[in-house]
Amino acid sequence: MRSVLDFIGGLDFALIIVVLTALAGIIVALDALVLRGVRRGKAARGEPVREPIAVEYARSFFPVLLIVLVIRSFLFEPFRIPSGSMTPTLLTGDFIFVNKFAYGLRLPVINTKIVELGEPRRGDVVVFRLPADPRVNYVKRVIGLPGDVVEYHPSNKRITINGKLVPIEMVAGPYKEEPGTELGWEVLDEHRHRVLLTPGAPLSPGGEYVVPAGHYFMMGDNRDNSEDGRYRDEVGFVPEGNLVGRATGVWMNWRRPSEGGPQWNRIGTGIE
Repeated sequence: MRSVLDFIGGLDFALIIVVLTALAGIIVALDALVLRGVRRGKAARGEPVREPIAVEYARSFFPVLLIVLVIRSFLFEPFRIPSGSMTPTLLTGDFIFVNKFAYGLRLPVINTKIVELGEPRRGDVVVFRLPADPRVNYVKRVIGLPGDVVEYHPSNKRITINGKLVPIEMVAGPYKEEPGTELGWEVLDEHRHRVLLTPGAPLSPGGEYVVPAGHYFMMGDNRDNSEDGRYRDEVGFVPEGNLVGRATGVWMNWRRPSEGGPQWNRIGTGIE
């Protein structure tokens, strides 16, 4: 899953906004310390004075850039869901807000944590940078914490954590929005959320996953249609440093007419 503003022309948006903010700030500071005095001197001598265009633009855009940088880096960041791997919790075309401070404050671009504020819990829906390619963002649910032993059993599509079977309560009848699938309520600790199972689907990878220290094991809610921690080479365990934040809510759903069009009832939907 890629961020709404993740790349511009192949460049990281976070880097672009940091560079632009710094450049505008330098120009404003240089004007305040040096250039403004030069202009005053010229004005006192009766010489024509005009504020440089670069200074004018920098003074106008610096506050806006700074606000965007602070909000995007430390508070909230928007993302768009391009696939159905988290159905039924998140649907294709959902635009979500991600809480950037839920798991600590990090410096933009270098992602160094500067303030500890919290840690992921089982059941959290998390956006993270793909370990194999940090330029790509994924969204999945936290299933295993550091030190957990997670087992996935493809034959019955059930999860075992530290020897305990994770409860699933199946909902009677098929899931209408996705023909051929079944809906269930899964319980991770005190967290209850929906999962989608597809009877007869090709078996997903299974086995035992021992979560290393400082890592997390993620899975999609659409269990038979999600590339997640079960795929060791593609995703595997997610390092703590790759966490972007916790998904908190849907603020828009926009899909092309060929995909069914927008779903206005998704606006304001919380994330289980």
